[in-house]
Amino acid sequence: MPDVRSRVIEPSLAGFIDRTRHQVAVRLLPFLFVLYIINYLDRTSVAYAAIGMSRDLGFSARVFGLGAGVFFVSYVALQIPGALLVERWSARRIISATMIVWGSVTALTGLVHTPAQLFLARFALGAAEAGFFPGVIVYLSHWFTPQDRARATSSFMAAIPVSFVIGSPIAGWILGHRWFAIEGWRWLFLLEGMPAILLGIVAFFYLTDWPREATWLAPEQQQLIGTNLSEEQSHNAQATSIRQALRSRTVLLLAAVTFLNYFESYSFFFWFPTMLKRQSGFSDVNVGLLGAVPYLVLFIAMQVNGLLSDRSHERHWHSAVPLFIAAAGFLGLITQPRSIPLSLSLSLFTMACMGSAYLPVFWAIPSEILSKSTAAVAIGMINAVGSVAGFASPYLFGYLNTRTGSFSAGLTVLMVSAFAGGLLILFTPRGA
Repeated sequence: MPDVRSRVIEPSLAGFIDRTRHQVAVRLLPFLFVLYIINYLDRTSVAYAAIGMSRDLGFSARVFGLGAGVFFVSYVALQIPGALLVERWSARRIISATMIVWGSVTALTGLVHTPAQLFLARFALGAAEAGFFPGVIVYLSHWFTPQDRARATSSFMAAIPVSFVIGSPIAGWILGHRWFAIEGWRWLFLLEGMPAILLGIVAFFYLTDWPREATWLAPEQQQLIGTNLSEEQSHNAQATSIRQALRSRTVLLLAAVTFLNYFESYSFFFWFPTMLKRQSGFSDVNVGLLGAVPYLVLFIAMQVNGLLSDRSHERHWHSAVPLFIAAAGFLGLITQPRSIPLSLSLSLFTMACMGSAYLPVFWAIPSEILSKSTAAVAIGMINAVGSVAGFASPYLFGYLNTRTGSFSAGLTVLMVSAFAGGLLILFTPRGA
């Protein structure tokens, strides 16, 4: 897909290019979008299950914090191998296998009775999911050039808020029911695990690893995509080794940014339902319905941010501003009086949720400035370092809540993380 900004193109060729871009997007993005919805539903189902598990099993906030975080121990360990397997072997096979395994583990999590069993289930789920996200980011770089990549990534990553928009009301409804004398939270794990297994099987037959293998494209379209992606790598990529990539200041800065941003976002994802439940006193069903509101706004923000970033060809400010908004939201939650209207409190929660609007723009950066093999390792490393925060932040938030009896100390840490992450993005180099 040649860069239309830098050359004059005949109208007939321009139409052919646009049709090819559209055909690729329509073929791949809706399916990947659905897969990531299922991914996040399974990963974060424990956030809503925690409401029922604390009631039925007596698990403390500390147990849930550690249960949410231990997922990332195995998840981090397998990030780089997963990304390399996608680049050097097969995205289709990796994505399919990970979905079938993680769906099975999610369903089996409904059988837990003790904290140790919860920790083991979450550890296994992290190992199962490890290759999925970095694999898809690398996979998108096989099909989309820089002018489309942030939009493609935003379309894929918009599944994060949509998974909560869909999952929050459903989770609240399931938690409020008990079928065959089995608690609702156990049904939640079982019912959310099954779609991953089924879609993993579909992915094996539906996805195509490379444009040259796509029977649904004409030979001229395969050549067009392959040629333009080759030009991108030869003109824009660093010719660096894997070892140099791991020592690169740019890669290390991006990893630090990801750590700070994951620190605030994962704490919010896992603890928001509990915070909303305690503040509002609503039923599980109503908490699920209200909990969808911030993520609906986040979905819109992700799309707009990715579109504006592609149009202006600017990544850094479009990554930083959402994090500054999140920091302001956390500050508002810390300083709010004990009794304020629920609408104002929900607005502050929505602002805090906006930090994740940086994701699609930010993840377009590594594959634009690094060579293919280097980008695969860098993406795995960046996400792995960031995912360490996924272990530390939910646990620390739960620990601070248990020690202080308040969410204020944890929210202060999240505010600092969001603000520091936004600043650090602005110091990241702009080019290769």
